[in-house]
Amino acid sequence: MTAQQRPAVLVLENGRVFRGSTFGPEIEGIGEVVFNTALSGYQEILSDPSYAGQIIVMTAPQIGNTGINREDMEAAVLHCRGLVVREASPVSSNWRSEVSLSEFLAENSVPGIEGIDTRAITRVLRDQGAMRGAISTDTDIDRVLARVKASPAMEGQNLASTVSCKDSYSWGQPSWIPPEFAEGRVLPSAEHQIVAYDFGLKRNILRELRTIGCATTVLPADAPASEALSRNPHGIFLSNGPGDPAAVQQGIETVRELVASGIPIFGICLGHQLLSLALGAKTYKLPFGHHGGNHPVMDLSTRKVEITSQNHGFAVDASTLPEGVRCSHKNLYDDTVEGIELIDKPVFSVQYHPEASPGPHDASYLFRRFLDRVRSAR
Repeated sequence: MTAQQRPAVLVLENGRVFRGSTFGPEIEGIGEVVFNTALSGYQEILSDPSYAGQIIVMTAPQIGNTGINREDMEAAVLHCRGLVVREASPVSSNWRSEVSLSEFLAENSVPGIEGIDTRAITRVLRDQGAMRGAISTDTDIDRVLARVKASPAMEGQNLASTVSCKDSYSWGQPSWIPPEFAEGRVLPSAEHQIVAYDFGLKRNILRELRTIGCATTVLPADAPASEALSRNPHGIFLSNGPGDPAAVQQGIETVRELVASGIPIFGICLGHQLLSLALGAKTYKLPFGHHGGNHPVMDLSTRKVEITSQNHGFAVDASTLPEGVRCSHKNLYDDTVEGIELIDKPVFSVQYHPEASPGPHDASYLFRRFLDRVRSAR
């Protein structure tokens, strides 16, 4: 612990206490504690709006050694409640780094704690399930625990409404490539008009859509279907996002109307869950969720296995999928539903994140699949 750090604790709602020291701002953060098994990509994880209301425990032993840059942000602000690491790297060595992880957390008012056994925390969450917790410098553990128990559980929370944009906007930036290759880059013309619903949208999804030739207009989560359809889109995208999908009632009704329009639809993560609910399926809370960049998923139509990036705490109940909807992808860890598609309409979705590129390109075909369906519909 350096002279600038203070003793801190991570207190779980079951009473377990893990002691370490602060990095980033010395403020308290309370939320659902989840573990992430990715080895890197911490900037994209922290800036992913899907982590709203959550404290993230990284299982990799050292985090922060590539620093932070502005180009890789998945959203303008951070919505997570805290970061837990075994060791925060004192060195940021990547050539693209602009600020350290500690500075980044301080700028965004997200507390961090280091110097504790993150794998021990992971075993607790694995065995007992995700639970509420707090990062705090308060020395009165009983007082901290009382605040944790008074905080809301994730079930029933419509967090998509809190992280969505307030006004519509257009996006035209493609995926990042190294500067030495950018000058000769040839992008396809943005001839396909896409409307994307922002339930907690990651920017790299928008970048991928532009890279394949789409001009995307982003709408707030509460925009009615009539607003999307009035723009005469060639396709509709349903984004990722945080919280309990069953609580996003307006979004479910909107998606139901959008499906009825016959326009091609592609959903990711929360968008996948909202589509499933709109079609009549049900969702349920997973014990500790899927969070990481190394989860194997099988495409049931090709039997190929993809290494995927995951970030969700709820899943679609396979037994409730209605007639005319088939499970297209399966998680090989626990056989949960990782994708669905309609048999008679150009509508499909996946639970995982193809834009995160952990494979790195195992799942990039999904964007091309969406483009193919848009072209066919046109």
